[in-house]
Amino acid sequence: MISYLRGKLVHKEPTHVIVEVGGIGYQAFISFHTFSEIKNKEDIRLATHLHVREDAHILYGFSSDMEKAMFLNLISVNGVGPNTAMVMLSSLPPAELRAAILREDAATLQAVKGIGGKTAQRLILELKDKLRKGAPDGTPTIAGDSGNTMRQEALTALMTLGITRSAAENSIDTVLRKSGNTVSLEDLVKQALKNA
Repeated sequence: MISYLRGKLVHKEPTHVIVEVGGIGYQAFISFHTFSEIKNKEDIRLATHLHVREDAHILYGFSSDMEKAMFLNLISVNGVGPNTAMVMLSSLPPAELRAAILREDAATLQAVKGIGGKTAQRLILELKDKLRKGAPDGTPTIAGDSGNTMRQEALTALMTLGITRSAAENSIDTVLRKSGNTVSLEDLVKQALKNA
């Protein structure tokens, strides 16, 4: 099992990174929260989880052990796979997600694309006691770039999460019009996810 990677960040996108460790490049899928935490760094440490499927071994990376723990909690819930967990962690920072579950705030959970009423209730039911034992975590955000590069990165991120190109473009353009292009990449993707 690969517990973490420490090395040079050689490639980064909102959905994945490549970290060079000892001459080997490891690709890890990340949340937008992790992207915002690491995007200005060259040397990084990512907590990781290797998800083994019949047809693939997929590495997921996290900027903190708290985010990794939240990911592992989410995928322990029946009906929540790694991709859904990453969408949730991209829509809500780990601390907000934890708080929503502890408050039994199903509406906040359902605001995440792909999370319906039954899944939200199952998340609350199965995780609230587990999470009560953990410690709260504050997660700072870092503002992103502006312009077409940000729009393209957001589009790539949404399409990677399974949203059609046209729906993603419409949602991104709506958010950019409302914000007057002053939104960070992380917030752009989060808001576009809610609108898509």
